[in-house]
Amino acid sequence: MKNRITDLFGIEYPIIQAGMIWCSGWELASAVSKAGGLGIIGAGSMYPEILREQIKKCKQATTKPFAVNLPLLYPDIDKHIQSIIEEKVPIVFTSAGNPKTWTGILKEHGIKVVHVVSSVKFALKSEAAGVDAVVAEGFEAGGHNGREETTTLCLIPEVAKALQIPLIAAGGIGSGRAMLAAFALGADAVQIGSRFVVSIESSAHLNFKNAIVSAQEGDTELRLKSLTPVRLLKNKFYEQVKLAEEANASQEELRAILGKGRAKKGMFEGELEEGELEIGQVASQINNILPAAEILKEIWEEFLSEKERLTSL
Repeated sequence: MKNRITDLFGIEYPIIQAGMIWCSGWELASAVSKAGGLGIIGAGSMYPEILREQIKKCKQATTKPFAVNLPLLYPDIDKHIQSIIEEKVPIVFTSAGNPKTWTGILKEHGIKVVHVVSSVKFALKSEAAGVDAVVAEGFEAGGHNGREETTTLCLIPEVAKALQIPLIAAGGIGSGRAMLAAFALGADAVQIGSRFVVSIESSAHLNFKNAIVSAQEGDTELRLKSLTPVRLLKNKFYEQVKLAEEANASQEELRAILGKGRAKKGMFEGELEEGELEIGQVASQINNILPAAEILKEIWEEFLSEKERLTSL
């Protein structure tokens, strides 16, 4: 398929694997890229030397384009930027911060920049900052989320109407049917996180993967809205947060409950009760662990099948 996103990134399919902390290292990113999508290394959970090593391994594993996801609030972001430039990463997805800060510098080095937003307001600010494309992520998404709580169904058509640059839809997308719906709403591509967490190449712990496969409707909820909103799989830690928020806990009290290393403990080390388990609402639709290439193929074939079915109506 050829469109604005496949042309921009030099990929075969307009399917992008999200750069998720503790889940998307070089193994997953290279597998997705080799299969024709765009794989992303999630830098948010990596020390600078680890990110550089991950980039090098990804370059050794595939000659296809790949990207790095860079949370702009990362404390050593200048070191990450240095690694990205020196290692000639072709594409960077930025999030959680002002895209004006680094977009110009990255583009000066020939790097394509995409920014993740949750509203029309910030999509327009990103376009004005000079990014090449925008990811608009709806309320259904896993991990850190927008405060507006706008669903993908409502967000994508509004952003598509407002922007001139390409649009990537995210949030609640884990199948070919959902991908087709996103295209109908005005997207040029989809970014998929939760479905790729449950891939063989994902660096998520097997306990976490199995918990996602077992998840049912209603097993995730958006919490910690007064800090940084995050969608969690319900467990003992989630219950602690819920009780504290219902008791009108202060930000300081919530930070104390959150502590340090909570996400690593849950998603990377497999502690299912005390760990922070970030995943999207689409978790209830995931029922198996597959290779990343097979997941991508399954999504693409369903997209084509559903497109043909709708065309015949």
